Amino acid sequence: MVSRKIAPGKARRSIAAAQCNVANVKNLTTTVRGAMLDMARPVSARSEIASNLRFIEDGLLVAQDGLIVYSGPWDSSKVPGAPESVMHFPGKLIVPGFIDTHVHYPQAEMIGAYGEQLLDWLNQYAFPTEQRYADIEYARKMADFFVRELLRNGTTTALVFCTVHPESVDALFETAQRIDMRVIAGKVLMDQNAPDYLLDTAISGYESSKALIEKWHKKGRLLYAITPRFAPTSTDQQLAMAGKLKGEYPDVYVHTHLSENRAEIDWVKDLFPGHDGYLDVYHHHGLTGSRSVFAHCVHLRDHEWKCLSDTESAIAFCPTSNLFLGSGLFPLKKSWERGVRVGMGTDVGAGTSFSMLQTLNEAYKVAQLQNDKLSAFEAFYLATLGGAKSLSLDHLLGNFDVGKEADFIVLDPGATPLLQKRNETCLDLEQRLFALFTLGDDRCIHSTFVNGTLAFEREGKI
Repeated sequence: MVSRKIAPGKARRSIAAAQCNVANVKNLTTTVRGAMLDMARPVSARSEIASNLRFIEDGLLVAQDGLIVYSGPWDSSKVPGAPESVMHFPGKLIVPGFIDTHVHYPQAEMIGAYGEQLLDWLNQYAFPTEQRYADIEYARKMADFFVRELLRNGTTTALVFCTVHPESVDALFETAQRIDMRVIAGKVLMDQNAPDYLLDTAISGYESSKALIEKWHKKGRLLYAITPRFAPTSTDQQLAMAGKLKGEYPDVYVHTHLSENRAEIDWVKDLFPGHDGYLDVYHHHGLTGSRSVFAHCVHLRDHEWKCLSDTESAIAFCPTSNLFLGSGLFPLKKSWERGVRVGMGTDVGAGTSFSMLQTLNEAYKVAQLQNDKLSAFEAFYLATLGGAKSLSLDHLLGNFDVGKEADFIVLDPGATPLLQKRNETCLDLEQRLFALFTLGDDRCIHSTFVNGTLAFEREGKI
């Protein structure tokens, strides 16, 4: 049995330093002490959130072989091995790892591209960048960068868009597999209305996706997502083949975009006149369901909300992207009223930050602009257990229940002078948490643990 202690001041910033071999998780015990915060169970109403919050001022978390075996108040008798094996984080906050329910790894390099709304932005920036991912070595280099950024920002689970190239999927899954990270991803499907260099066909898209499912789905902690980019870039024939795949592999995910931009919605009407709106294009082909995640959903109609609820489909709320591209304001309150699961998405590179803290900051403002309130506790829920629920993974991760996967992060509420000053006037946990979500960023991520293994540690203060 192996136990480890963090040497003070020693940084482990790279994936290599995370002991990037799945075999290393075997016989590994990780023991951490400090203030702990999580949610007891998934909820179906905002009113249930506060009563399900669990906070322990001095807690102990023990993980063995990647799973939580003890979570509760500090108790020295629960420490396996020598007392010095405990990683103690005084003044910090230990929480479940953040869950990103929509992000594009090939777009990390063109984040912050200026001046366009969705359709022009795709043609001018996204499509030319994605062309490079046919090169497996380039894709591997960028997958490594992407995963490092996730870890640096405290994200331990992500639902990810790759590109049309199978090489892009292989590169990302190879990188995630080395640290046994929970990643859901898939090859993009596009057989129309995109540059020739990014098009597949209904048949080739089906065959390539099928081969990737067989190769990667449920290999370790990896999961596959059937990934039509969005309805305008797939013909009915391709969407039908995507539905065929879903029928053949019912436990894979579906990941796509829906009702992000009004011009996009009008385009869908023109392309698919026989369907009753945007969502019906997907629903007709069997692409809704409990493992279907639709990014954005800013401009849904009433019957589309009902369809998402009836089919148990989920939404990825991407506030930084929606604001950056001028797409609109997602009605988070309505998702609670309609009983539709929601997780948070950074949507890099239309989204402007990998940081879930910054994403929640913008989500609060989106709610404010609609005369709604996003509380600190609700924000925390959406980024952790709520995100797990939206991905149908809440039985595996998202809180500190014994038996769940040991993905967690250590937050530094005083990472900057401004946060330190603000905390002097915070009266309770809710105020401190709200300050962290409003003023925090990647500097607040002290450490990131993936499957019980230290994958990132920040060096010093900035």
